[in-house]
Amino acid sequence: MLKKILSMVLRWVPPYHRVRLTQELGMTLDAEGAREAMQKMVLHQVQSLPAAEALRFLFRFDAFLYGIQGHQSVRYDQGVHTKYRHTRYHDFFLERIQPGQTVMDIGCGSGLLAFQLAQKGAIVVGMDISHEKMALASQRHVHPNLTLRQGDALTEFVSGTFDCVILSNVLEHLTNRVQFLRSITQRYQPSFLLVRVPVFERDWRVPLKKELGVEWRLDRTHETEYTQESFLEEIQAAGLVIRAMEVRWGELWVEIVVGGHGT
Repeated sequence: MLKKILSMVLRWVPPYHRVRLTQELGMTLDAEGAREAMQKMVLHQVQSLPAAEALRFLFRFDAFLYGIQGHQSVRYDQGVHTKYRHTRYHDFFLERIQPGQTVMDIGCGSGLLAFQLAQKGAIVVGMDISHEKMALASQRHVHPNLTLRQGDALTEFVSGTFDCVILSNVLEHLTNRVQFLRSITQRYQPSFLLVRVPVFERDWRVPLKKELGVEWRLDRTHETEYTQESFLEEIQAAGLVIRAMEVRWGELWVEIVVGGHGT
């Protein structure tokens, strides 16, 4: 009865004040009490909705929680997302680059992987379009083998050629991906590329979200999220060959050769 009365009262409260009131009520509870109250509220909400609307509500709420979990994971590891040590995807790149090799890391972000490659003995150029990330990388990651450059890899090029080009979570953000792959292989003349991209088929909920018209991408800036088949089609269209491919953590980790034969 109290729950029904409270629900009726909240409906008459303007949205802004309703949020403030809910926040105030939540702050009167300890963490466990707040969790239990939230679970009851969510369950009550979905039980009153048709299945499709209930799923849309749950998926959107889950996306909200996912974002918060990411921020708290960074806070938990004091500024570095815990995914780096859990997935260890940097190892995929580090194991395939040898000391003395030249590497172009496009979309290098905060520069951590580029820095680790430089520490291993590779000669690395890291480029990212973000001024903020490049400023942070320049402060945190300094090494004589590492050059960092802010720029748009679609229109700006570094002089010289490289043994390897790295594209870690880059391709999914682009529209003309085949043209981009062709341009960087022609420009930088690499022997191989190391690529990491998210997989559409990472979870059964992804196609269901898409079917229901709910945001299904890991990031709203993604132009695509690949199936293994669609990724292979684009690589072949760019005139490249997959030498090795792993599916881990809902991603494709791929070694691609230029003008070679796959295994």
